[in-house]
Amino acid sequence: MVRISGFTIARNAVKLCFPLEASIRSILDVCDEVVVNVGQSEDETLEVVRGIGSPKVRIVESTWDLAKRNYMLGEETLKAMRACRHPWGIYIQADEVLHEDGARALAAAIGAADDDPRVEGLLVHYRHFYGDFDTLATHRRWYRREVRAVRLDPALDIRPFQGAQGFRVGPEHRKIRARLTDAEMFHYGWSRPRIALERKREVGKSMYPWRPAGEERPLVPWIPGLRRFTGTHPAAAREYVDRWRGQTAPVGPRRFKPAFLRFWASGAIERLTGVRVFEFRNYEVV
Repeated sequence: MVRISGFTIARNAVKLCFPLEASIRSILDVCDEVVVNVGQSEDETLEVVRGIGSPKVRIVESTWDLAKRNYMLGEETLKAMRACRHPWGIYIQADEVLHEDGARALAAAIGAADDDPRVEGLLVHYRHFYGDFDTLATHRRWYRREVRAVRLDPALDIRPFQGAQGFRVGPEHRKIRARLTDAEMFHYGWSRPRIALERKREVGKSMYPWRPAGEERPLVPWIPGLRRFTGTHPAAAREYVDRWRGQTAPVGPRRFKPAFLRFWASGAIERLTGVRVFEFRNYEVV
């Protein structure tokens, strides 16, 4: 049986209302260890991780260099990767929760791929919640899938790419060779409480200074491609969902922008053909 590490990073997770405990617990059963890089925080993030109380959880404390902005996330994720002890790693971000069926599917896929050197990573499907816990964002800017399991052999030099949305290989940033799985990741970054999104906006001013200031924009602006979610949330996330339901920031009023035309067009093509045109991928499917 292939031994698996889990890894993640967190800083000010309580202040920003991330489902951090749910994130860690959602991969804990299928991992032999979970490495958590906890940045020096202004809240109880470290205590939350310690409070999980599992001998599998291993904490790496660090001071993050916020001056590096978006690239800092990749560097801190790499620290967590390098601290892992096993040949495969499952990566999860602090605002993501892996569905329990997906966790088992991902662990099985790791076992099946271990003897195939062509496979460097494994892909999971995404559900991006937007504004509340019953609405999904689906247009092509919201990635359908991303690599969340990787080989951890240092000789392969797989590393987080830029802000650690995904992974690339080596200093030339070659796209990682990845295989599809049936696992589903639930992303709650845009369905957190209003106060968390207000704090996120303030953090974003320093981390992403190239973005428009946007103080007059709604915290959750209306976008094309919003769809109703009728399924069930991961078991690990249900307490989080129940706690914050009704306290999230509502989607703003519908306002037309010429740029939305491209999303409607690509969405129509995807519904007719199954092909997502102009899709950004950090990976090559093998």
